[in-house]
Amino acid sequence: MALSRSRRFESVNYWPGFVDALSTMLLVIIFLLSVFMLAQFFLSREVSGKDTALAKLNRQIEELTSLLSLERSQKSEDQTKIGALTATLEASRAERQRLLDEASQGGASADAASDKASAAAGALDAQRQLSARALAQVDILNQQIAALRKQLAAIQEALDASASSDKEAQAKIADLGARLNVALAQKVQELSRYRSDFFGRLRQILGARPDIRVVGDRFVFQSSVLFESDKADVSPAGRQSLDSLAGAVIDLEREIPPDIPWILRIDGHTDSKAITGGQFKSNWELSAARAIAVVQYLVSKGIEPTRLAAAGFGEFQPIDPGTDEQALARNRRIELKLTER
Repeated sequence: MALSRSRRFESVNYWPGFVDALSTMLLVIIFLLSVFMLAQFFLSREVSGKDTALAKLNRQIEELTSLLSLERSQKSEDQTKIGALTATLEASRAERQRLLDEASQGGASADAASDKASAAAGALDAQRQLSARALAQVDILNQQIAALRKQLAAIQEALDASASSDKEAQAKIADLGARLNVALAQKVQELSRYRSDFFGRLRQILGARPDIRVVGDRFVFQSSVLFESDKADVSPAGRQSLDSLAGAVIDLEREIPPDIPWILRIDGHTDSKAITGGQFKSNWELSAARAIAVVQYLVSKGIEPTRLAAAGFGEFQPIDPGTDEQALARNRRIELKLTER
């Protein structure tokens, strides 16, 4: 009989390890998704800031382009005026030369020619002054165009620097994600190892009892071990089992490093029979009250409240779909799950 119990105990040991591996893989996948969402958040915020700066620069470029176009139009008008003034100057020179030629040919009309020549010379001086002012305006426009070109070059440099900064930010986010992946994988492996050690220790303390067993990544107590029917006060026999559990949890608190955010979750479950009368109005209330009672008892034994959590599931998470009394008894249970906070 001792040999058969040993074999049955060994066969039970394989299942938690398999479930631990699956839970570890699930936690790693969840973490990778979290890191991806975090990277997407930082990247979208960085890109949003870059888009705002780029839009502002584009508006400045549009304003500078409009100003440059206006100045080019003004320059074209000034060049047209200069051309007209030059043509007028040439015509005046030709007229002056003609008048001088006529003065040299006829003595009687010399005074009239001289007057005309003087008038032409005055008009020529006025045109020269106007031409000088036009050339000064052209020089100013050329200087403004040169300044605009420098501003455009500075804007292009700013855009190039922004693109380079964006690439650096993406590289930093990728590096951060890789580091977080490594760190989380290490923490998950450590917590999985402590979970396996904890369940193994509980099995040794509580023994191979049919009403206390491992289901997946949870340690399951039948409600009859801890509570009387329709009650939420821990029974004297249940206190003995919880005393052993409290000792194992206290040892676990000492062993797990403080940087691993773990909790022991106490889940209450009931069968599908409706409650009629009594202290509790529904299976929700009964399952929650039982989970809270276990948590309060463990706290009274010295376990830190920050390492415990209570949850009630009523009849909505059965482990046996049957409706006979044996199936209902299996569904009335308290589950312990060592998990991340």
